[in-house]
Amino acid sequence: MVETVISLIIVLISIAPIIIIGIGQYRSKDPVGFWTGKNPPKKEQITDVKAYNQKHGLMWILLGVGFLLCFAGGLVFGGKIAGYLCIIETIGGILAMIAYHEKLERMYGKKEGGK
Repeated sequence: MVETVISLIIVLISIAPIIIIGIGQYRSKDPVGFWTGKNPPKKEQITDVKAYNQKHGLMWILLGVGFLLCFAGGLVFGGKIAGYLCIIETIGGILAMIAYHEKLERMYGKKEGGK
Protein backbone atom coordinates (compact mmCIF):
# COMPACT_ATOMS: atom_id res chain seq x y z
CA MET A 1 0.00 0.00 0.00
CA VAL A 2 2.80 2.44 0.86
CA GLU A 3 4.51 1.65 -2.44
CA THR A 4 1.29 2.46 -4.30
CA VAL A 5 0.90 5.82 -2.57
CA ILE A 6 4.53 6.75 -3.24
CA SER A 7 4.20 5.64 -6.85
CA LEU A 8 1.02 7.70 -7.25
CA ILE A 9 2.76 10.78 -5.88
CA ILE A 10 5.68 10.29 -8.27
CA VAL A 11 3.31 9.78 -11.22
CA LEU A 12 1.28 12.88 -10.35
CA ILE A 13 4.43 14.99 -10.02
CA SER A 14 5.69 13.66 -13.35
CA ILE A 15 2.42 14.02 -15.27
CA ALA A 16 1.28 17.34 -13.79
CA PRO A 17 3.56 19.44 -16.05
CA ILE A 18 2.14 17.75 -19.16
CA ILE A 19 -1.43 18.48 -18.10
CA ILE A 20 -0.50 22.03 -17.03
CA ILE A 21 1.05 22.64 -20.46
CA GLY A 22 -2.23 21.45 -21.98
CA ILE A 23 -4.34 23.73 -19.80
CA GLY A 24 -2.05 26.68 -20.54
CA GLN A 25 -2.26 26.05 -24.27
CA TYR A 26 -6.02 25.53 -24.15
CA ARG A 27 -6.52 28.92 -22.46
CA SER A 28 -3.87 30.87 -24.39
CA LYS A 29 -4.94 33.90 -26.42
CA ASP A 30 -1.84 33.79 -28.63
CA PRO A 31 -1.01 30.87 -30.94
CA VAL A 32 0.88 28.12 -29.15
CA GLY A 33 3.92 26.21 -30.29
CA PHE A 34 4.65 22.53 -30.37
CA TRP A 35 8.31 22.05 -31.23
CA THR A 36 11.00 23.10 -28.82
CA GLY A 37 13.17 25.80 -30.31
CA LYS A 38 10.67 26.69 -33.03
CA ASN A 39 8.70 29.88 -32.55
CA PRO A 40 4.91 29.45 -32.55
CA PRO A 41 3.02 30.87 -35.51
CA LYS A 42 1.87 34.46 -35.43
CA LYS A 43 -1.83 35.32 -35.11
CA GLU A 44 -1.85 36.40 -38.75
CA GLN A 45 -0.73 32.92 -39.79
CA ILE A 46 -3.63 31.08 -38.09
CA THR A 47 -7.26 31.22 -39.23
CA ASP A 48 -8.84 30.39 -35.84
CA VAL A 49 -6.42 30.88 -32.94
CA LYS A 50 -8.87 29.79 -30.24
CA ALA A 51 -9.72 26.45 -31.91
CA TYR A 52 -6.05 25.88 -32.81
CA ASN A 53 -4.95 26.44 -29.20
CA GLN A 54 -7.77 24.40 -27.70
CA LYS A 55 -6.97 21.40 -29.88
CA HIS A 56 -3.27 21.64 -29.06
CA GLY A 57 -4.12 21.91 -25.35
CA LEU A 58 -6.44 18.90 -25.47
CA MET A 59 -3.70 16.95 -27.19
CA TRP A 60 -1.36 17.51 -24.22
CA ILE A 61 -4.09 16.89 -21.65
CA LEU A 62 -4.97 13.57 -23.30
CA LEU A 63 -1.32 12.53 -23.25
CA GLY A 64 -1.23 13.18 -19.50
CA VAL A 65 -4.49 11.32 -18.95
CA GLY A 66 -3.10 8.42 -20.98
CA PHE A 67 -0.16 8.16 -18.62
CA LEU A 68 -2.51 8.21 -15.64
CA LEU A 69 -4.48 5.37 -17.25
CA CYS A 70 -1.21 3.44 -17.65
CA PHE A 71 -0.65 3.79 -13.92
CA ALA A 72 -4.22 2.65 -13.21
CA GLY A 73 -3.68 -0.30 -15.55
CA GLY A 74 -0.62 -1.21 -13.54
CA LEU A 75 -2.64 -1.24 -10.34
CA VAL A 76 -5.23 -3.52 -11.89
CA PHE A 77 -3.09 -5.80 -14.09
CA GLY A 78 0.37 -5.53 -12.55
CA GLY A 79 3.55 -3.56 -13.09
CA LYS A 80 4.72 -5.43 -16.17
CA ILE A 81 1.51 -4.59 -18.04
CA ALA A 82 1.80 -0.96 -16.91
CA GLY A 83 5.33 -0.85 -18.29
CA TYR A 84 4.16 -2.11 -21.67
CA LEU A 85 1.24 0.32 -21.65
CA CYS A 86 3.57 3.22 -20.85
CA ILE A 87 5.93 2.27 -23.68
CA ILE A 88 2.99 2.17 -26.08
CA GLU A 89 1.63 5.46 -24.67
CA THR A 90 5.00 7.19 -24.95
CA ILE A 91 5.90 6.09 -28.47
CA GLY A 92 2.36 6.06 -29.82
CA GLY A 93 1.44 9.27 -28.03
CA ILE A 94 4.41 11.20 -29.39
CA LEU A 95 3.86 9.92 -32.92
CA ALA A 96 0.14 10.71 -32.71
CA MET A 97 0.89 14.20 -31.37
CA ILE A 98 3.32 14.90 -34.21
CA ALA A 99 0.77 13.74 -36.80
CA TYR A 100 -2.04 15.72 -35.13
CA HIS A 101 0.11 18.86 -34.90
CA GLU A 102 0.83 18.60 -38.63
CA LYS A 103 -2.90 18.18 -39.28
CA LEU A 104 -3.67 21.27 -37.18
CA GLU A 105 -1.05 23.23 -39.10
CA ARG A 106 -2.78 22.26 -42.36
CA MET A 107 -6.27 22.94 -40.97
CA TYR A 108 -5.62 26.32 -39.35
CA GLY A 109 -2.53 27.64 -41.13
CA LYS A 110 -3.12 30.33 -43.71
CA LYS A 111 -1.77 29.46 -47.11
CA GLU A 112 1.27 31.44 -48.20
CA GLY A 113 0.55 33.84 -51.06
CA GLY A 114 -3.23 33.23 -50.88
CA LYS A 115 -5.80 35.57 -49.43
